[in-house]
Amino acid sequence: MTVGKGKRPRDPNQLAKWLVDSSTSEASPSTPLPSAPSLSAYMAAMGRKGGQIGGKRRLLTMTPAARKAAAAKAAQARWGMKAKKDK
Repeated sequence: MTVGKGKRPRDPNQLAKWLVDSSTSEASPSTPLPSAPSLSAYMAAMGRKGGQIGGKRRLLTMTPAARKAAAAKAAQARWGMKAKKDK
């Protein structure tokens, strides 16, 4: 029985075998992970890079009208008055 990504067998015996096989399989890491102090700096740099690329790419693909609508929505969310809920 082939088990795909994230799919587990429903039968308890097959599930037990699948868990043992997946936990005891020997997988060698393709690249060594950085040490603990530099790991957080590495992950922060990855996040910044992704955020920078995403914003630039979004800017290039949006029309001026879409940019204006997004800016208006953001301004309303930040500065708009929220309705008070009656208790």
